[in-house]
Amino acid sequence: MFFNSLQFAIFLPIVFLFYWFVGNKSKINQNYILILASYYFYSCWDWRFLFLLVFSTLLDYLSAIQIEKSDTQKSRKFWLWLCISINLGFLGVFKYYNFFADSFAELFQSFGFNTSPILLNVILPVGISFYTFHGLSYIIDIYYGRIKSEKNFVDYSLFVSYFPLLVAGPIERATHLLPQLKKRRKFNFEKAKEGIYQIIWGLVKKVVIADTCAVYANTIFDNYNSMNSLSLMLGAIYFAFQIYGDFSGYSDIALGTSKLFGIDLLKNFNFPYFSRDIAEFWRRWHISLTTWFRDYLYIPLGGSKGSKWMKIRNTFIIFLVSGFWHGASWTFIAWGLINALYFIPLLVLNRNRNNIDAFRLSFNLNSFQILSNILITFTITCLAWIFFRAKTINDAILYIKRMFTDLHFSEQYLSIERYNFELWSLLLIFILTEWNSRTKIEPISGKYSWLKVSLCMAAILALGVFSDYKEFIYFQF
Repeated sequence: MFFNSLQFAIFLPIVFLFYWFVGNKSKINQNYILILASYYFYSCWDWRFLFLLVFSTLLDYLSAIQIEKSDTQKSRKFWLWLCISINLGFLGVFKYYNFFADSFAELFQSFGFNTSPILLNVILPVGISFYTFHGLSYIIDIYYGRIKSEKNFVDYSLFVSYFPLLVAGPIERATHLLPQLKKRRKFNFEKAKEGIYQIIWGLVKKVVIADTCAVYANTIFDNYNSMNSLSLMLGAIYFAFQIYGDFSGYSDIALGTSKLFGIDLLKNFNFPYFSRDIAEFWRRWHISLTTWFRDYLYIPLGGSKGSKWMKIRNTFIIFLVSGFWHGASWTFIAWGLINALYFIPLLVLNRNRNNIDAFRLSFNLNSFQILSNILITFTITCLAWIFFRAKTINDAILYIKRMFTDLHFSEQYLSIERYNFELWSLLLIFILTEWNSRTKIEPISGKYSWLKVSLCMAAILALGVFSDYKEFIYFQF
C-alpha cells in the first residue's frame, strides 16, 4: 500500500475515524486500533512477512525484559548479543546473503576456481532495515540503562510496527515515541491541519518533483552511452532531486499522517541541498539514520575521542556501513566511501562543525561565499549520487568519464515526449519555494493557505495521472 495510492487515500480516513470516534475514550483502544491498522497496512505488501515482524517484535520485547532482570553483567551481555545476532542474522539472510555468495564466487573465479554459489530465491521483506533498527536502538538503550523495559506488549508492538514509519522510517527511538504511546491522545485541530498540509507537500515532492525527475533520470542513466555532457550533468541533477523528493516526500507524509493521530515523529530532512559543506549535509539528510549511526556505532567506537587516526577510522566505518545499509551492492559501498573521502578533510582540519548556525543572505561578499559553498556541496553530492544510482561501479565511472570528456552541451530530445525546459521551470519553482520555507515545517501554511493547497492539489492530480513511478525508492532498503 503506497502513500500515493487510492488504497491509502481510503485506508487513512477510515483509520482516522475509528481512532477518534471509537477509540477516543482510552489509550488502550487507540493503541489497539493503530496496531491493527499497522498490521493490515504491512500485510498489504505480503502477509507472510507479518510473522517475521511479530517474531522480531517478540524477540526484542522479551530480551529487554531479560536484560533488565539479569543480576550479572555476563547475563546482560548474553541477552543483548543474542538479540542483536538474531536480528542482524535475519537482516543478513534476506538482504545480504546473495550478495556475499556472488562476491565470494567471483573472488574464487579470479583465482581460477569455478564455483556455483547456492542463492536464495526470496524477496526482501519491505521495511526490514527500518524496523530492525527500531528494535536494536531499544534493546541497546535498555542495556545501557537509558530507559526501562516496556512491559505492555501492545504498546511496544505499536512502537515497532506503527504504520506511518514502518516501511521507510524515520527510524524512531523508544525514548521519543514510546512515552507518546503510553498516554491517551486528545484531538488537536491545529496539529491535524498541520498534518494535512505536510501530507500534501510530501505528495508534491513525490508525485510532482520525484516522479517527474525519474522519467528523465531513468532515460539518461539507461542510455548514458549516447548522452552528451549536458544531458549527463542534467541526469545527475535530476536523480538528486528525484531521491530527495522521493524520500523526504515519504518522510513528510509519514510525519503528517502521524500528526493526524496526535503523535509526533522525528524530523528526517532539513533542507539538505542548502548545506554549506558535506558535514552539514549529513546533519540535514536522513537525520534519523545519521544520528542512529552516531549514537549506536560511532560513539561506541570511540567517536571523536582519541587520536586523529582513530577519528578517521571511525568516520570511514560509519560511511561504509551506511552505504552497505542502503543495499547489497558495491555501488552503495562506493557511494559511502566517496562521502567519507569528502568528509575526512573537514575532520582533519577541525572544520566539520563550522556550519551549524543558521544564515541569512544579503548583497555582500559573505553571502556570495555561502552560495558558492552551497553550489560546491550540491555538485559533489550529485557526483556521489551517480554511484548510488548506477547499476555497477563500472557504469558509474563510465558515466562520469563521458560527462567530462564528451563536452557537447546541446539539449537532447529524450524520446519521452517531454522537454527539459518545463522540468527546469518546475525545479526552479520548487527550489525557490523550499528556500523561502526554510524556517517552516512545510510551505503551505500561513497566508493564502487555501490557494497554496489548491495549486498543490492541482499539480498532484495533473502529474500524478501520468506517473508510472508509484513505489518509493527507499522501500528497497
